[in-house]
Amino acid sequence: MRTPLRNRGVAIAVLAALTVGGCGGGAPSQAPTPSASADPAPQDTIAAGLDAPWSIAFADGTPLVSERDRGRIVEIVDGRPREVGRIDGVAARGEGGLLGIAVRDDELFAYFTTATDNRIVRMPLQGTAGARTLGPARPILTGLPAASIHNGGRIAFGPDGMLYATVGDAGSPDDAQDPRALGGKILRMTPDGARPADNPFPDSLVYSLGHRNAQGLAWAPDGTLYASEFGQNTWDELNLIRPGANYGWPEVEGIGRREGFADPLQQWSTSSASPSGIAVVGTDLLIANLRGERLRTVPLGAPATATERYRGTHGRLRDVVRAPDGSAWALTNNTDGRGEPRPGDDRIVRVNAR
Repeated sequence: MRTPLRNRGVAIAVLAALTVGGCGGGAPSQAPTPSASADPAPQDTIAAGLDAPWSIAFADGTPLVSERDRGRIVEIVDGRPREVGRIDGVAARGEGGLLGIAVRDDELFAYFTTATDNRIVRMPLQGTAGARTLGPARPILTGLPAASIHNGGRIAFGPDGMLYATVGDAGSPDDAQDPRALGGKILRMTPDGARPADNPFPDSLVYSLGHRNAQGLAWAPDGTLYASEFGQNTWDELNLIRPGANYGWPEVEGIGRREGFADPLQQWSTSSASPSGIAVVGTDLLIANLRGERLRTVPLGAPATATERYRGTHGRLRDVVRAPDGSAWALTNNTDGRGEPRPGDDRIVRVNAR
């Protein structure tokens, strides 16, 4: 079994790294040189005292946060987390646990790891802000591959009203190229978990394939879908997602220029990225980075360029969202066992894109 994430090279990673060099002997494409920009003054802390937080969603303007290892949903009240409820069956192991959440009308949707699979459930959100509770969970999709690594886990409703989910390869890279397997995919479904009639593959929830461990989903105002993805040892990626497209893993990591595979808009060295949550705020796409400990800003009008901010300022960044007032909020992730917690961690902080 492959060592989690990037701690040990394996044959498939070596092949992918050679592929990135490009057919025809060209040098590998590098990430764009980020424009220089001094960080602004310290940001507002929206909340503190979170425990291994993973995802932020809003219910009637109030932030809800998933805590991976404790399997609970909290709402932010006066800058502190208040427990809304715990989700039965969450099995926190390695990178697995309670991961992405999304809100639609008066229901909360959650993606989480159990002892046997990853699954998506929906639950009524009861009560009002500051006194919310969760109703009974109803599964809408079960049997997704699960492991201590590469669980994917981001869910979001698109402008078409469909629910999208990123599913990691769960340590089985070949599944990403198998259209019958759900590992290594971005899925698209109705809020009940059914296949939309206009999905690209017959009788399948698969929307795109060839993903290693995508953890970010965001739409531009024109409906363009973007996803961030963890690479193996060489390149992390920002992809423009098209229905039915194949993004290469494990045949290609990063820009490969190979027929049949969609290349990323940008790639970054794994030491400077580990891109997780993404969000469109104004005319920019924002990317939260874990290992890279920075916020990356990609202008929608020039998606091959980027600006980097807050290097090391807040530590690991797991998610970034557009708040109801139009500002950008970032979620730190220093208490998950891989970071170095600071007093008050983990936090939600208001950040500037530029």
